[in-house]
Amino acid sequence: MQVHDCKKRWESLYDELYVLRQDVLKEGNALFEIWKPHIERKAFHYSAWNLAFYLALRCHDLRGLQKKLLPLGLSSLGRSEARAIDNLDAVMASLGRICHKPEREVIDYPSRKTFFYGDELLTYNTSRIFGSGKAMKHTHVMVTLPSEAATNPDLLCNLVKSGMDCARINCAHDSRDKWAQMLEYIHKAEKKTGRRCRIYMDLSGPKVRISAVLIRGAESKVAAGDTLFLVSGDINKYPADYKGNVVLACSIPEIFQHLKTGQPVLIDDGKIKAEVTALVPEGAYICVNYAKPQGTRIKNQKSLNFPKTEICISPLTPKDLKDLDFIAAHADAVGYSFVKTAQDIQLLQNELIKRNGKQARKIAIVAKIETKAGVDHLPEIIVQAASKQPLAIMIARGDLAVEVGYRRLAELQEEILWICEAAHVPVIWATQVLENMVKTGIPSRAEITDAAMSERAECVMLNKGPYVVEAVTSLGNILERMEQHQHKKASQLRALNIAKCAMHRIKK
Repeated sequence: MQVHDCKKRWESLYDELYVLRQDVLKEGNALFEIWKPHIERKAFHYSAWNLAFYLALRCHDLRGLQKKLLPLGLSSLGRSEARAIDNLDAVMASLGRICHKPEREVIDYPSRKTFFYGDELLTYNTSRIFGSGKAMKHTHVMVTLPSEAATNPDLLCNLVKSGMDCARINCAHDSRDKWAQMLEYIHKAEKKTGRRCRIYMDLSGPKVRISAVLIRGAESKVAAGDTLFLVSGDINKYPADYKGNVVLACSIPEIFQHLKTGQPVLIDDGKIKAEVTALVPEGAYICVNYAKPQGTRIKNQKSLNFPKTEICISPLTPKDLKDLDFIAAHADAVGYSFVKTAQDIQLLQNELIKRNGKQARKIAIVAKIETKAGVDHLPEIIVQAASKQPLAIMIARGDLAVEVGYRRLAELQEEILWICEAAHVPVIWATQVLENMVKTGIPSRAEITDAAMSERAECVMLNKGPYVVEAVTSLGNILERMEQHQHKKASQLRALNIAKCAMHRIKK
């Protein structure tokens, strides 16, 4: 009787999986058919197909199914990103045989080649952008170059020798002459070390900043309850009897067309939180509702974020268009800030074609996801970009945390990793990685854990600092160690020294 009851439960579970599979196939195929006419790269066809099925699969709450599958020793579907349908088929093939279903009624196992094809595509796409890297290391290392790199060839040689796979040049800083000098030194370092280093150049983008600060009185700090006046023009035009105690000029005047009362304004990466209280022709009054108890100093060129404001401005600035002339001629990959929609990607692709023609498809795009809109439109962004040329996604955790909140960031960075793996698109883990070590030479405990977690991405970005060479070496060591234990979401169960020692003590 007990065996009979078990068989009935297994058959019911199989039927549940069958219905799920039919729904996923129907919904996934419908989505893929929308994308299919726009896919130019043959290499992306399978990836788009898998992404469509993965999105269809993740529209369902699978937690109940996972719990039922675990006691049977079957996959709980929790590692299906790279192979959405094949993983489901493998589970159903095993469960069908457990149920002793007739052979003709049971789904076949996918071939080994088919099952791991997505992993191979991700590896290929990663090497296409970041190079082959070290044999023992799946995750690559990117380093933001300081201005010093234009005058110090030894620095670049040491970075390449230590394990830098990709050099990032931030076009918000320095000049074309300095960028060219950096490139020359990188190529010399490649010859000297025998290691290839890819070139990634980051467009500045429409970063909203404080362009000027006017303070009435000696105190430059603001506290909760203070009113600030945010303006679009010359701050010196405003009279002394305005209502605020600080006047701030905003670098992008178009912002004021979209502001509404009650919307939040975050200053200096969220160190100061405020809210729009009134709109006037000259700008907006904002009331500070959070700052340090002793007050927070407000400075020029610090960031301004408007997380609840739908800002309709081009992600390509006039400066970006000029910089693209240089980037298109020299870079392996171009970084694209504040990408929100597929149309943003198309805009950059068109500009690259103007400069490079058909060769534009060889330049990889790195779409930086740093807004809630970018997260919401991630599948469409991926399809638009990867359908035409190599693509990587950067999780720009700094701006993204400010836009969505730090608590939500922890969840969203995981979701971005999953979606990108389903599309076989490499991910760059960025912002404050080993920040304390890069600046002081000594890592904090928390950032060591963060560096270990970064192994799940295909590339990790370090910022510039006096100890960046040492940080590259340390990061490489951490990644090599962690890859023996973890690959993406899957634990790698190598023999543990703790277990060996425990067993050795028993044998004594």
